[in-house]
Amino acid sequence: MTGLRMASVLVATAAAGAAGYLGLVTGRLTLDLGIGRRVRPLGPQVVDIAAPRELVFDVIAQPYLGRATRAQQDKIQVWERGDGMVLAAHRTPIGRSLVTQTVETVAFTRPDTVDFRLVRGPVPHVRERFTLTGDGDHTRLEYTGEMGADGWALGTRWAAVVAQRWEATVADSLATLKSEAERRHTHQRKTPTDYPAPGPTQ
Repeated sequence: MTGLRMASVLVATAAAGAAGYLGLVTGRLTLDLGIGRRVRPLGPQVVDIAAPRELVFDVIAQPYLGRATRAQQDKIQVWERGDGMVLAAHRTPIGRSLVTQTVETVAFTRPDTVDFRLVRGPVPHVRERFTLTGDGDHTRLEYTGEMGADGWALGTRWAAVVAQRWEATVADSLATLKSEAERRHTHQRKTPTDYPAPGPTQ
């Protein structure tokens, strides 16, 4: 093999490797070999929310079962709706102008669980659950799950990279969820008696 031909092969190999990496990190390519799968836990992450469980559940379900806001539409696109379940695409910025897209089924069991199962993404296997326990105006939300990748040790290392970003994204989502649920609860509790009575007319 001549030097020029070898260089061409190396360039083509590097380009294919770069394309494959971009495909994985953006979710366009899933490496599902079916061999050497290793599964690791996700979470737990626990958030205490000063709002009733039903309201928290409604905030989670809104972009999937209800009318999503414009900001939510930029991140979540519902492809199919069924009885208590949807198929949805989730878009998440990952830096350097890259956006990863995952496709998941989302199942709702009111008022206490929301289950996510990955259909397409940077790894072949993810299952997640939001569990809500409530006591009056207080809700505890616990996030748990598992992530699996194929390829034995190589897959384990890749899953560790993906899981770090994945769990950081979940933490951001939970913080947003907490803020929105508490905002709505505060708004709902306001009544005309919360404001001072008007003074005598002049």
